[in-house]
Amino acid sequence: MACCFQAARNLGVRVASVCPASAACLATSLRIPQLVQDGIFDHNGLPKRHGKIEIAPGMPPLCPTQMAWNIDGAPEGRQAAFELVVGMAQVTGLAEIVMCNSFHEAETGAFELCPDIVPIGPLFADQELRKPVGQFWPEDASCLGWLDAQPEGSVVYVAFGSFTIFDPRQFRELAEGLELTGRPFLWVVRPDFTSDGVSKAWFDEFQTRVAGNGMIVSWCPQQQVLAHPAVACFVSHCGWNSTMEGARNGVPILCWPYFSDQFANRSYICDIWRTGLGVTHGEDGVVTKEEVKAKLEQLTGDKGIAERARMLRDAARKSVSEGGSSYENFKRFVDLL
Repeated sequence: MACCFQAARNLGVRVASVCPASAACLATSLRIPQLVQDGIFDHNGLPKRHGKIEIAPGMPPLCPTQMAWNIDGAPEGRQAAFELVVGMAQVTGLAEIVMCNSFHEAETGAFELCPDIVPIGPLFADQELRKPVGQFWPEDASCLGWLDAQPEGSVVYVAFGSFTIFDPRQFRELAEGLELTGRPFLWVVRPDFTSDGVSKAWFDEFQTRVAGNGMIVSWCPQQQVLAHPAVACFVSHCGWNSTMEGARNGVPILCWPYFSDQFANRSYICDIWRTGLGVTHGEDGVVTKEEVKAKLEQLTGDKGIAERARMLRDAARKSVSEGGSSYENFKRFVDLL
């Protein structure tokens, strides 16, 4: 995309930029040269320090080993990812306006550090204009009818986005942890959610056991699900879109990040907004069914978390309402056209 910015400017085409990640993620990318100079990374993006580093007050601490380009993979892939991030940061200044799907109250520290980043979120699809919507898999809207039949504030909603993959053991631990809670649950299980698949016989038996209490779908209309009064909490990989959707609907989140900026998003949820909790992995890297059960019970029973989630929801909705900060920022963008 970096070459597109420069080509557009060379042709006299005006440029606006929209960052789908958090303002903190973008602000960190813009400061990479300074982070290299400060000895946090070398010139290839490899971490020279391994502890957490605070870039600015109110921002999630930076963990150098968890940056997008330092995920597992071939060295040439990591190098290419680092160069892509650096390239995008270098051309951001070519845009007349740089917007992000966030709101001021959610990321005050990031917006103070980089005041040129303009929040216009949280963005969401108006229900009257929802279709057609681009998705990787067809949505199973039957889950909405199922939610209608559940008590208010009772359902655990579980979804890990489009790319998270569990191995069979972790999949079973999550499944049995949900079963142990005794709560109704709605679980999104993509066709490719497990790396090696799970035993069909085991999964069929599990589905039979939880048939009266759980619903499993391959994909669902997440915005409508999170807005449903039956939903008590959200077990999430902490992708930024999911994080903003949870914030806008005041839903407490059990954080289970997979890679990249999801760890920083977890820090926002657990440490800065304090609207959720994180899972703890065992020494073998597995989150046990007992941990799933315990954290869900703690999350759904914490009135302070619920109240802070409602306060964040109110701030999010105010920001996109007429006269709100994100509303006015978007008007500013329209005026530039």
